[in-house]
Amino acid sequence: MVRPVIMAGGVGSRLWPVSRKLYPKQFVSFQPGSPSLFQQSLMRLQGLDNIGPAIVVCNHEHRFLVAEQLFSLALDYEAADVTIILEPEGKNTAPAVALAALAAAAEAAEKGEDADDVALLVLAADHVMGDIPAFHKAIGQGAGQAAAGALVTFGIVPEKPETGYGYIRRGAVAGDGFSIERFVEKPDLETAKAYLESGEYYWNSGMFMFSASTYLSALESHAGEILQICEEAWQQCTDDLDFKRIPKEIFQRCPADSIDYAVMEHTRKGVMIPLDAGWNDLGAWSALWDHGEGDEQGNVSQGVVILKDVSDSYIHAESRLVSVIGMEDAVVIETPDVVLVSAKDRVQEVKDIVDIIKQAGRPETDSHVRVYRPWGSYEWLADGSSFQVKRLRVNPGEALSLQLHHKRAEHWVVVEGTALVTVGEEEVVLQQNQSTYIPIGTKHRLENRESHELILIEVQCGDYLGEDDIVRFDDVYGRVQT
Repeated sequence: MVRPVIMAGGVGSRLWPVSRKLYPKQFVSFQPGSPSLFQQSLMRLQGLDNIGPAIVVCNHEHRFLVAEQLFSLALDYEAADVTIILEPEGKNTAPAVALAALAAAAEAAEKGEDADDVALLVLAADHVMGDIPAFHKAIGQGAGQAAAGALVTFGIVPEKPETGYGYIRRGAVAGDGFSIERFVEKPDLETAKAYLESGEYYWNSGMFMFSASTYLSALESHAGEILQICEEAWQQCTDDLDFKRIPKEIFQRCPADSIDYAVMEHTRKGVMIPLDAGWNDLGAWSALWDHGEGDEQGNVSQGVVILKDVSDSYIHAESRLVSVIGMEDAVVIETPDVVLVSAKDRVQEVKDIVDIIKQAGRPETDSHVRVYRPWGSYEWLADGSSFQVKRLRVNPGEALSLQLHHKRAEHWVVVEGTALVTVGEEEVVLQQNQSTYIPIGTKHRLENRESHELILIEVQCGDYLGEDDIVRFDDVYGRVQT
């Protein structure tokens, strides 16, 4: 059986302002109506032989995003079979995959199966793949090598001298692939050109395939401390709704390291399978331009965009009309609260802008105007020193926690749908154009028991309006602090 391991951590800061800490790029749909990158990473596995339920490793802050996007997919297997592992903090890929391997081995043992027969296909949640049949063919080749005890990585056949990727130099032929001569860090342009001309170098995709037992054995040999702490953390993990929660006090002691550094650069079992399947890791806004379909002037645009004398540029508009005049090789990104303009060849520096904004203490690096919650989402509409206005969207069948606030009162006006509202000891049903008032210190809850979305306007008034002024008494999502 092949168990996909989807690594869904990371914040994708180079795709800011669309990608942010609480809603990173892997959960974003860069084309309206299309699946997110995370969903695509699962969908492209459909049709593979002997494919089993996925194991998703993600940050605990993104658990409900993962669950919502996962369960909305029509997969060949039941979504409830997917294992979702919550990391309390990111420790790079070696520990993340160690937890996934331990989970796969434990689940195989529970079913009376041999862990040696479980192949892990390690994939990032934010890649795109243009040629799915070629991708499937490479996985089939990797599965054969993994069954023979190899630690397989997939090397991307390079299309150009790329300085943003690490490289793998191939060695001798090894079945359908090659032995690994060495891993190379990101080169300068002249070195990258030499790599391309030699035909011996491949982009390092960060995708792997091996049996759970082979990986754990290699980790024991080359990075024993990582394995020891991950085993301890796995033994102490707890079930939290549909999630496996890893204890922070143990996991934070784990060294942070990649699979490349921890294992692949030391093992003699490494094999590289060449992959030529239109792969792109969408590591910067220029990658969206590379991946998109341009107009006659080479422009790739998204949203409502009007251009005059613009060429070879990427323009992304979310909430309003964006007009650009007289630019070339530019990137323009518009969101409801941020506009980014950059030369296309400097988009790797977006991460530096994110760091500057963080140091300034501004919120735009963490959250969007629209903030997603397990029950739906809310959007900021207006605010002042003692008030703020939000639009709440509650998904069908969902409910907010039973809660109170010590420092603010709230007014709710239903604009679409039907709300069941608890205020103190009273329950009321509110229809469109009806409202209610929640005084400071009063327990309250909002529920949508209908089959369509509930939308209401919330006006908060008080001396303090922070999201941490919430005391939860009951919550279906397990967010009550005990």
